[in-house]
Amino acid sequence: MLTVHHLNNSRSQRVLWLLEELGVPYQIERYERDRKTMLAPPALKKVHPLGKSPVVTDGQTTLAESGAIIEYLVERYGEGKFSPEPGTPSFLRYRYWLHYAEGSLMPPLLMKLVFDEVEKAPLLVRPIAKAISATVHKRFITPNLTQHLDFLEGELATSNWFAGRSFSAADVQMSFPVEAAVARAGLDESRPKLMDWLRRIHARPAYQRALVQGGPFELK
Repeated sequence: MLTVHHLNNSRSQRVLWLLEELGVPYQIERYERDRKTMLAPPALKKVHPLGKSPVVTDGQTTLAESGAIIEYLVERYGEGKFSPEPGTPSFLRYRYWLHYAEGSLMPPLLMKLVFDEVEKAPLLVRPIAKAISATVHKRFITPNLTQHLDFLEGELATSNWFAGRSFSAADVQMSFPVEAAVARAGLDESRPKLMDWLRRIHARPAYQRALVQGGPFELK
């Protein structure tokens, strides 16, 4: 049986969601973050050398990276669902979002998380740390996040879903960075198309079932 090596509050939540959408039987191997460092436990390295989640094992196959996992699951178990027809313009758009989510949108969101932590440096160096963080936020992080969120809002003004008229696995892949943008980047009702998209994915029965399976899901 397919196994999801699931880390709490991580990208593996969207893998559970896709499996619920597909109706594929699976089991969960659970891992908990270190409460101080928020890093994955060393036990994950027994599954994959990088020790990160998500990782899935399916028979003799072990696969990491959210985008690769999502493509694998759709191709192996989708039976034509949740992916446009290969070779069509919609498929190119679908593939774009599968890569954009982690390749373009997540880096500034990760930087935001890191530099917010930098500001919590020891008291002796905190003023310097805050000054450095403020400069990075002003010159790079905030302008980039604003540009990305404006871009996404504009894209959803032309279609209800990221890859076109129908829900697809691209929406599953995009869920984590958009949810992170709410937690970290001030995404709110000033961008109504994005917030409406979030409400619609959260209302999907499969999304709700995945939350039950995966447990509490809170990003910061």
